[in-house]
Amino acid sequence: MTNRFDRDAKGVYIIAATPFAEDGSLDLESTDRMVDFYLDCGVTGMTILGIMGEAPKLSGEESAQFATRVLDRVAGRVPVIVGVSGAGLDPMKALTDRVMAAGAAGVMVAPMPSLQTDAQQKKYFAQVCQTLGPDVPICLQDYPMTTKVNFSTETLLDIFRDNPQIIMLKHEDWPGLNKLDRMRAETGTDQIDRISILVGNAALFLPQELQRGADGAMTGFAYPEMLVEVVRRHQAGDVDGAEDLFDAYLPMVRYEQQLGLGLAIRKEILHRRGVLASPKVRAPGPVMSAADHADLTRLMARLDQKLAALDT
Repeated sequence: MTNRFDRDAKGVYIIAATPFAEDGSLDLESTDRMVDFYLDCGVTGMTILGIMGEAPKLSGEESAQFATRVLDRVAGRVPVIVGVSGAGLDPMKALTDRVMAAGAAGVMVAPMPSLQTDAQQKKYFAQVCQTLGPDVPICLQDYPMTTKVNFSTETLLDIFRDNPQIIMLKHEDWPGLNKLDRMRAETGTDQIDRISILVGNAALFLPQELQRGADGAMTGFAYPEMLVEVVRRHQAGDVDGAEDLFDAYLPMVRYEQQLGLGLAIRKEILHRRGVLASPKVRAPGPVMSAADHADLTRLMARLDQKLAALDT
């Protein structure tokens, strides 16, 4: 069953980890457990094989195997977006064809680091659309801290106007609130169709981004139930209630956002929560120190106390 995303996509599309066994091989049993965990938390959709999903460390066959396993387990209950970014368009096309046939909702594409001019960025995404075909919905990932590609707002607007199958923006520029303002205000007009805007950056700015017009979150915070409830409260008009809940989690959000170490922290939390059999990050990757583990133990205990006090 194909459950494709569209321009009105809202809610929480959780960025999924890729579970590995201690020897670095794919852990498909943990994959099933992870999918069930995310669905039980109430996510609207899932995004797999993103940057925090360690996609560059997987072979093409491993990527397809993992994606198929997730899609089979989800079984059409929520849309699943698959990251297909890569150095070549032919492998991107091959993976896209395979996951779309297996029931993916669409694909996510990040720019290559070499795209340093407006003209290069526009040409690249036009080529991506031509290669993948007009029937594949595309989410464009704007994450300059990692990709080293800086899109101007004007260039993004041009890309969305000229390529109608790109219908979602994963916004994680930083600082990016004013960019988000413009993307919301200048799409859904006579010139450019509405786009879905979901935000990343481990949800560090989620309450403010929702107030600026974001439709929800696409990030991988290890407590997805918080993302779901914050977005739900905000969409219901309880802006202060959404921010109060977010504030309880903010020390953990901030700790997990550490560049270079954040993935190891996220996987360790998921391991401690019984989701992943191992917190293994495939090499080369970050490793938590004993002091890091002690920090995390204290933060998790403090979070439990805060949630108990809030009676959530």
